[in-house]
Amino acid sequence: MHAFEEVLMQQVFVTVGTTFPTLDLASHYREYQVIQCQRGDQALDMLVHLKQLQAPILLVMVDQQLPDMKGMAFLAQAKQHVPGAKCLVVTDQQSSESLGVLHFKVDALLSTCVPPEDFFFPVVDALLSQEAGVTRDVVCAPRCHRMCVIGHRWSADSHQVKDFLARHAIPFQWVDLETYPEALQMGEHGGVPLPLPILQFPDGSVLSQPTLAQLAAKIGLMMHSEIPFYDLIIIGAGPSGLAAAVYGASEGLRTAVIERDVPGGQAGMSSRIENYLGFPIGLPGAELAIRGSAQAARLGAHIFSPQEVVGIRVADSYRYVTLADGSELGCYALALATGVSYRTLAVPDLDRLTGSGVYYGAAMTEAATCQGKQVFVVGGANSVGQAALYFADYAQHVTLLVRGASLEESMSSYLLQEMALRDNITVETQTEVAGCFGGDHLEHLRLRENTTGSERLVEAAALFIFIGATPSTSWLPDTLMRDQAGFVLTGPQAKGDHWPLDRDPLLLETSIPGIFAVGDVRAASIKRVASATGDGAVAVSLIHHYLGFVR
Repeated sequence: MHAFEEVLMQQVFVTVGTTFPTLDLASHYREYQVIQCQRGDQALDMLVHLKQLQAPILLVMVDQQLPDMKGMAFLAQAKQHVPGAKCLVVTDQQSSESLGVLHFKVDALLSTCVPPEDFFFPVVDALLSQEAGVTRDVVCAPRCHRMCVIGHRWSADSHQVKDFLARHAIPFQWVDLETYPEALQMGEHGGVPLPLPILQFPDGSVLSQPTLAQLAAKIGLMMHSEIPFYDLIIIGAGPSGLAAAVYGASEGLRTAVIERDVPGGQAGMSSRIENYLGFPIGLPGAELAIRGSAQAARLGAHIFSPQEVVGIRVADSYRYVTLADGSELGCYALALATGVSYRTLAVPDLDRLTGSGVYYGAAMTEAATCQGKQVFVVGGANSVGQAALYFADYAQHVTLLVRGASLEESMSSYLLQEMALRDNITVETQTEVAGCFGGDHLEHLRLRENTTGSERLVEAAALFIFIGATPSTSWLPDTLMRDQAGFVLTGPQAKGDHWPLDRDPLLLETSIPGIFAVGDVRAASIKRVASATGDGAVAVSLIHHYLGFVR
């Protein structure tokens, strides 16, 4: 048996405290290995042992009050051994100490007085489902009942595949050939190695260096419609697009959503959204995207991904979208929910290293590669603070590079307070990246201090970029009015000289009747997840009003 086949394959979660032995966890979670400890010191020793065995630890559940230490003190030490595991705390909500729990990065908080069948098990189920698509630096032996991705740690193609699978919550195991070179034999065909990355599936089939379209077809994503016409087509599956899909489908509209990448948009790439109503501990952006997609699909919406719209045409009361493959879909009403994209950083050699140590967005699948390394994050918005806190659980040190003089005007106070509590997070204002260097991956950055012009070279394992927002509107017809930055005008602002109707444009309607704009792509929109979902809901109400004119 190869060394990589000796890795412990069964997924594990660890419980610490006196609450959990009273629950029949082993029967409820037969597919997992449940390890129960009553004392914190015993559990810490167990975590060290499991880490040595390379056991995939998904979840750590702890009582706030342990016989030998506080539950939060235990988690602070446990996170050093298993930074990627989810954390659930059981506490007496009447205790003043429970308020302190919220200042620690836990994923769920439960009261001891709630019925386990109604609250405990559903919460644990949700946490485990979040972990379904998270990559683990554990090699998948052929006997493992999940997909196996074999590739090089610093390969941009491997990163793209891992990111795509993780954001779709598709379970897989990651095989790093740098650590396990013998795994390449698993991907040979007739004795000749296949191009990387190589994907092995539980049914024995193999994909080599697949395109995202090939991968999507293999894992069963919907990419083509069986019907030619819808009441409503939504372009983009970020929070606004998914909200419009949920409300449209639930209210009887034949609804389609077309997403060129992965549902979730920029919000889906956020490591944690903490100011969204109803989630006191916050939730990962990917979970919000997965929940929204599942909800829309359950209500009857068709979600096509990855599929790209490249053109729009209008014929009488009908609107048509042209897809990248040349096919068309028709509808009565069209909603633009294409969102925004991060601006690229104009630094020499940056493009060459993108996907190999340089990433746009949080790229959470790369967290394990940051273990004990120096990580840099560029930008000043909330997404930057969320990413810094996430990577601080893995990296030796995280440095925020901010071109402005401070973060107070661009970042929420709760994030500033949480970052101030982390010893391994530093904020450097009036500083920007002037150069990046490395062979097959990022190794160093040259930083410039803008007030003095002085530069210095620093070691860097990863650079995550969150700068600005560019609307994805260059492909739209010229008759659809936009502001100077490219954001789509709606409502009274969209009534230009060529508006064809006697009535004024509806609130979220563009300069082309029957085409609406929602979320971040809309001019003057508030760039928040809650406002984006509100746009989607309001748009459907307006679309019903519009359909009354044309049907």
